[in-house]
Amino acid sequence: MERLLAGGRDGPEALAELIPVALAATRTGQTQRAAAVPAGGPAATSAAVAALGPLLPADGIGAQAALREFTTAFVAGSVDPAEPWCAAHLHGPPLAVAAVADLVISAVNPSMDSWDQAPIASALERTLTAELAALCFPNAPAPDALITSGGTESNQIALLLAREHAGGSVTPICGANAHHSIARAAWLLGLPQPIVVDCVDERIRLDALSAALAEVTGPAVVVATAGTTNAGAIDPLPAIADLARAHNARLHVDAAYGGSLLFSPTNAALLDGLDRADTVGMDLHKLGWQPIPAGVLISADAADLAPLGISADYLNAEDDLEAGMPDLLGRSLRTSRRADAFRIAVSLRASGRSGLAALIDRCLANALDVAEAVDAHAELRLWRTPTLTTVLFRPTLADRLGPVAGDDLVADLRRRLLDSGRAVLGRARVANSDGTDSRWLKLTLLNPAVSVADYLPLLDLVAATAAEVRS
Repeated sequence: MERLLAGGRDGPEALAELIPVALAATRTGQTQRAAAVPAGGPAATSAAVAALGPLLPADGIGAQAALREFTTAFVAGSVDPAEPWCAAHLHGPPLAVAAVADLVISAVNPSMDSWDQAPIASALERTLTAELAALCFPNAPAPDALITSGGTESNQIALLLAREHAGGSVTPICGANAHHSIARAAWLLGLPQPIVVDCVDERIRLDALSAALAEVTGPAVVVATAGTTNAGAIDPLPAIADLARAHNARLHVDAAYGGSLLFSPTNAALLDGLDRADTVGMDLHKLGWQPIPAGVLISADAADLAPLGISADYLNAEDDLEAGMPDLLGRSLRTSRRADAFRIAVSLRASGRSGLAALIDRCLANALDVAEAVDAHAELRLWRTPTLTTVLFRPTLADRLGPVAGDDLVADLRRRLLDSGRAVLGRARVANSDGTDSRWLKLTLLNPAVSVADYLPLLDLVAATAAEVRS
């Protein structure tokens, strides 16, 4: 009889039978794709799914056959962020140890909403969040952190805490560089629409922020960004903290992208002022090489997290708490959630701070090298020297065509590379000094196993494709 369950005494044997099937199918799928992205666009991937047949047939085909068929199609039809030319988004290749640890989580399947469902996982999460909180707020007497699903949830909780701290409502103030989840969180929480202040080179203008704070009546929360989605820019955190304190406003820093620099002695200074925030969000599925999700919200004061507390007798009964069983419900907005802290902890233990720092520093160095290569290319133009790992550039041909036609060319050549399966480049719209904006191509370099040599042919391909699109 086929072993069905991943857990129990026979679970390891069931996994041992199926894992080789999945790995072999993964290799097959990779050879079928042969590049960073499947060619043919949405129509091709829809056709690949249709070719698999009904997902709920009258009779199943068995675990090995289903795993083989679907894994092959899934890998062949997916982008691979480990491919150098798959560099559009903040979507990095996970560490192998993290991916295997993720399998362990799935097999054991703890649920992080009560201690009796996740005994050691809850203790491990508490230890991990305490260490990350101390890393972010080394001088705070009682910092704390929560595991989240990523920057969007972290930003939502941060605004929720700001609202509760203010006693009912709070006005968010953010830069035009802020993540879209800030406005969405304000909407979900019934807060006023965020006041959006101007930026220069993707960084908040301090005079604009000062003016906005001066006009707000009532409590405010300033949202700064340490690693913008568009360009990887970092707001002037010390000066923003000064302004927030001068106006008695809370400060949240969305460091989903840049927060991992805390692990790097070489680059941590880019985050100076971060420890003056009330809350900080960071994502370890970016410059932490974790499978998605791996978000963290860090608070300078554990007491600020109290509004998240909630009671449900079947999960955190008062007598159980009095008997010493930990309360997990106030550790998240979610009820059922995976033990994501386990694979984060495994990865940190495996690499150590020095190992993570080496990966981070290598990616930042790669970005500088690629930017230098762009700057030296006769047919490409660099936007700015990168702060993190994002390189913005565009063909000089786009500049010569004028604003509208140039932007269209950038968009068209990106889609042409994507549809052909050759490369996955991102896109970003960035403000110009004259008040207009322009469309740029984006390389988000999160692969520490590559070098600038892997991107030189891509730069030539972009220039050649621009000429093809124009002709």
